[in-house]
Amino acid sequence: MKATYRKLTLFSCVLVAVSIFISGCKRVVNDYTPWRVPESASTLAQTPQPMPSTEPPATKAATRVPQTFVPRITLTLAPVGIQPTPNAPMPLPTLRTFETEYTVQSGDSLAQIALLNQVSVKQILERNDIKDPNLITPGQVLIIPPASANEQATSFKIIPESELVYSPSAKDFDTESVVWQFNGKLSRYEETLEDESHLTGAEIVQRVADENSVTPRLLLALLEYQSGWVRSEGKSGVPADYPLGLINPYYKGLYKQLGWAANELLRGSTLWQQGSLAVWSLSDGEVMRIDPTINPATAGVQHFFSLVKGKAEWKIAVSETGFYATYEQMFGFPFAFTIEPLVPEGLTQPEFILPFAPGDTWLFTSGPHWGYGTGSIWAALDFAPPGQEEDYGCYESDAPVLAVANGLVVRSGAAAVVLDLDGDGSEQTGWTVHYFHIGTEGRIPAGTQVAAGDVIGYASCEGGVTSGTHFHIARRYNGVWIGAAGRIPFNLGGWIASSYGTVYDGTLTKDGKTVEAYDGRADFNEIGN
Repeated sequence: MKATYRKLTLFSCVLVAVSIFISGCKRVVNDYTPWRVPESASTLAQTPQPMPSTEPPATKAATRVPQTFVPRITLTLAPVGIQPTPNAPMPLPTLRTFETEYTVQSGDSLAQIALLNQVSVKQILERNDIKDPNLITPGQVLIIPPASANEQATSFKIIPESELVYSPSAKDFDTESVVWQFNGKLSRYEETLEDESHLTGAEIVQRVADENSVTPRLLLALLEYQSGWVRSEGKSGVPADYPLGLINPYYKGLYKQLGWAANELLRGSTLWQQGSLAVWSLSDGEVMRIDPTINPATAGVQHFFSLVKGKAEWKIAVSETGFYATYEQMFGFPFAFTIEPLVPEGLTQPEFILPFAPGDTWLFTSGPHWGYGTGSIWAALDFAPPGQEEDYGCYESDAPVLAVANGLVVRSGAAAVVLDLDGDGSEQTGWTVHYFHIGTEGRIPAGTQVAAGDVIGYASCEGGVTSGTHFHIARRYNGVWIGAAGRIPFNLGGWIASSYGTVYDGTLTKDGKTVEAYDGRADFNEIGN
């Protein structure tokens, strides 16, 4: 939320039979079948034993993976198939061929200024002979060098969009079995999170995948490329607290490292799809011009590596011999998992109700903003429950949050409730509705079949960091976050969402009446049935 209510988030399956056909520029994987071990297979008659570890478990607790664990899938590599679908070049911002001036504004940072002007911090520092990058002041005039002189990045496509998004291509991917079979450090890792939940390495990967909607295959391959934790006891020189390569005490531990990585993968993909960037600024201050013919998922991977690699290492990481090779060794040909399009043309939202009990007046506190973290598109809206004038910050509310439609609760925990509208039990297929900041007390359990209007829980301050009681609601289709005010806008009982173009700022409109998002209590942000 903006102030009082605004939150600050810290925020395969291999195809046994792959049949890919081309229709125009669209391709899908037909008859998707995950890897499964037949009940009669000889592997089930044996009791696989983990290889001995040369290191103790990563945390004080002993490993929770039983020694007699039998994998539910076998690691058969995806076969090489049709090459990536060509896509029309993305119209990226025009690169300046001349120097320009920029006057520093209050709140600016050199990183923001560099991003705005499609250059690197290093280029600004050198051109302006700045010794300390922290010493810039409002009103200072900076000379910004041209952006067009930077080297062109590769056009090599690394993964399809359905391997960035946690999509139907990975709906039956068994993270626990895969981690167990690779038998590296991750299989023995455990961590206690800030919410006091104690998770294994596989559970952390799965939780990050679920929260961000980034496929666990991609997360495992990134972790392996950066640290070697998945297939071995790890690469030398990789700090145990920073296995994804971000050395920052605020992102200490596997959960925060993976969560940060997932968020940045989505951010890079989103910015590229919006045509917002023309260059990647690398960790050593160098800059690479983005090739306009890459796909969104490749843009996400290139962006992630730009944050942790200098120019020489970055060029290797995004090439055929870099991260792609690691992914292929672990899971096979990535484009065998292609599903296109993930969001069909003409898709419409099912009928939703306004998720408030009759007679309750809620507050519309945040317009379109990120579905999770700060990397996804603006897929979410926020609402605060009824209360008195003095009810600000975190307060208890007995006003129920309701199911917007019929469905199956497929996930409930860690302040989240996920409603699967097609009832197949998978978050990766069809429409899902995601509630967040739902309190533990009274939260509906997973596995419950609900009808529109059933109580799913109560708004709270649980989940991440928030300064006020509220709940957050967003939608996905086939694992893709759907923009709250995009071409399929949120429709809550006839209230249609729109955005002012600034994160959190927007409206809901019904029958000529408009309610405006506001981070406090006012007549103009009240909404109810």
